[in-house]
Amino acid sequence: MTARVLLLEDDPAIARTVAYALERDGLAVTHSLLVHDARQQLQRTRFDLLVLDVGLPDGSGLDLLRDVRNAAPTAALPVLMLSAHGEEIDRVLGLELGADDYLTKPFSPRELAARVKALLRRAGNSNGHTSAPATTTAPLFHDDEAGQRISLRGQALALTRREYRLLSHLLRGAGRIHSRDALLAAAWGDDSESTDRTVDTHIKTLRAKLREVEPAREYISTHRGMGYCLDVE
Repeated sequence: MTARVLLLEDDPAIARTVAYALERDGLAVTHSLLVHDARQQLQRTRFDLLVLDVGLPDGSGLDLLRDVRNAAPTAALPVLMLSAHGEEIDRVLGLELGADDYLTKPFSPRELAARVKALLRRAGNSNGHTSAPATTTAPLFHDDEAGQRISLRGQALALTRREYRLLSHLLRGAGRIHSRDALLAAAWGDDSESTDRTVDTHIKTLRAKLREVEPAREYISTHRGMGYCLDVE
């Protein structure tokens, strides 16, 4: 089945270049010029990946990213961000909000297409049609591996794909300290763009989502110089 990509970009020339590069690789591209239009498209159509710009005439792509991650139907949607800004704060903020990858303008259309295909490939691997049964890792948590969903005390967590992989890995080794390198390998694979800081920002958002269910409990502890541990006792 042809993968569907939603492209949110207000520069027509860039949009045409990106669409051409992706369509040449066999992807179906829907282009939106405004945040408002992209929101409507996401409500009407099931997309496999979102490519979005940060600066747009009617708002910020970061606002849309936040909404995408907070809505259950799109929480795991792979997202590639585009921006004219190369500052670290922009990259970090995008990662904290749940972006899977980040490209700074100007960029090579071939590189963008390669990154999109890598994101789709990883999403396909993680969301592939597997018959693996649901498993309960601990009384407090339930990890539905086939559906890529985790619940805490019976309440489903709105996790991004990376957050799911991190928490699932921590659950499988509950009580053990996991190094940042191990967590990077579990959630990002061979993505060389990711760093220890990437793990830290995703652990931060994971903690916040766990506190939404149980405010008085801190499940993930930091072991300075060593890594992170999930406590399920």
